[in-house]
Amino acid sequence: MRLLGLDPGLRNTGWGIIEVRDNRLSHVAHGIVRADPKVELAARLVEIYDGLADVIARWRPQEAAVEETFVNKNAVSTLKLGQARGIALLAPSRAGLAVFEYPPNLVKKTVVGTGHAAKEQVQAMVRVLLPGAGEVATDSADALAVAVCHAHHRATGDRVARAVALAAQAGR
Repeated sequence: MRLLGLDPGLRNTGWGIIEVRDNRLSHVAHGIVRADPKVELAARLVEIYDGLADVIARWRPQEAAVEETFVNKNAVSTLKLGQARGIALLAPSRAGLAVFEYPPNLVKKTVVGTGHAAKEQVQAMVRVLLPGAGEVATDSADALAVAVCHAHHRATGDRVARAVALAAQAGR
């Protein structure tokens, strides 16, 4: 299964594509959708949407995972970031993908082992978990980490669903 991870931002929206086969993860592609900070907010949101739509059309993921927004001390910044996050939810949804959301601390805990890991630790673990990725910019590393988090939690959810179904059949 091919998964898309997204790390939304108003200037840089990181994206990462991984392939999941059995218990193996492999790097497919990653990059950043850049929005021009000199243009009005609405135009930046269009740039983000168009860039993500291109990524989805090119790489054809089957599911998407988006990092949830953390609350800044600056409420205006948080609201603006929320708008970029809305586009990150909209683009894959409009393409027909199931979209999942993960809080930043869960992503870090899944990938690094601690929910308060530094960005450099996330980058380092992404290189370990996805050796084909090579050097990865912070925004792309975060997006790949979201995809890895989804792969792990998706697999757990699938195992639980199978166990529940087996228990229900046994109880008949």
